[in-house]
Amino acid sequence: MMQTRTVLRSLRPGLNKFNATGGNLMLTRSLSDLPVDVDHAKGAWKTYGELDSYKPGKFQVGTFNKISAKGLEVFEPELYETLDGAKAVNAHAILLRSHKLKEEEVSYTVRAIARCGAGTNNVPVARMTELGIPVFNTPGANANAVKELVLCGLFLSSRRVVDGINHMKDLGTKGLAKERVEKDKAMFGGQEIKGKTLAVIGLGHIGSSTARDAGRMGMNIIGYDPGLSIESALKLPRNINLVDSIVSAVAKADYISINIPYIKGDPSEGGTHGVIGSDVIEHFKPNAVLLNFARGELVDSAAMKEFLDSGDGKYVSDFPDDLLWDHKNSVILPHLGASTEEAEDAAAAMAAETIRDFLENGTIKNSVNFPAATMAGRP
Repeated sequence: MMQTRTVLRSLRPGLNKFNATGGNLMLTRSLSDLPVDVDHAKGAWKTYGELDSYKPGKFQVGTFNKISAKGLEVFEPELYETLDGAKAVNAHAILLRSHKLKEEEVSYTVRAIARCGAGTNNVPVARMTELGIPVFNTPGANANAVKELVLCGLFLSSRRVVDGINHMKDLGTKGLAKERVEKDKAMFGGQEIKGKTLAVIGLGHIGSSTARDAGRMGMNIIGYDPGLSIESALKLPRNINLVDSIVSAVAKADYISINIPYIKGDPSEGGTHGVIGSDVIEHFKPNAVLLNFARGELVDSAAMKEFLDSGDGKYVSDFPDDLLWDHKNSVILPHLGASTEEAEDAAAAMAAETIRDFLENGTIKNSVNFPAATMAGRP
């Protein structure tokens, strides 16, 4: 079947928009309908791959970034060959994490792309859709890891832990730590989160579990998500207050956790770039804390700086920010959200299983650009 598809695609480059869900249909098409002449295939290997790395009977998977070994174990060596992306010139699929994929890295042989994570803004999804290549993600695989860091952000912003650590290091270099610790601790007073209000913007896998666990710690929860799924709704605390807008959610919140995907474009046009801008921030309480473990581009940095400059509000983000990185009221982390061994294993295994199911059975699940589909069993 693999050899047949390769022949068909080399005979008709226009079939690049074909994906494996149409495999059975293509196999029944007559070759006589295709405009083939004796010179048609000349130079084809320069375009479609290289003979040196071609192994008949095996799917080839190109990997970018360091992929978890537990994920790669999903690919049975009898049926699959995994290679570094640059070497996988005959790749049937691409598996990646944060690598920013370029179109020229996607061979004509590629049928699917899977990212080990939820976001796919490092993949040219629109172009892949035009080429008929489904792009998969792994929703929920890293949800627990990110949720735990969001909860950590709650504590970091409430108790001035980072400032206290840095102060103790400074005193330690001077040999004054024991002498000054009791006197100086008053500089780092904070507040407890119990009884405070947390607004959760986006109630998917991460948002719903954040709301649930924060509720268990005694927080009052406000939620906003116009696309709330039944699965996520079942995870929410019973006493959550669901509202109908972001502004309504943040207006009474002491803490705000944003957990929505980044979509390029202005919010007025359906995008989420800068969705937390001045029109939303002006409704924050003066001492509100914004927790951003979703995407840096969701927050208007200039508007956030103006807010931080004007009061006691705080910003905790898991993404670099050229404007706010050294602000006294911000804590900027180096994108640690999904950086746990467990999350990397789970995401890689889910992505690999998705690729296998698509290449072997034509099943589309967790695709960001194609509808879900399951092929009927083969005779």
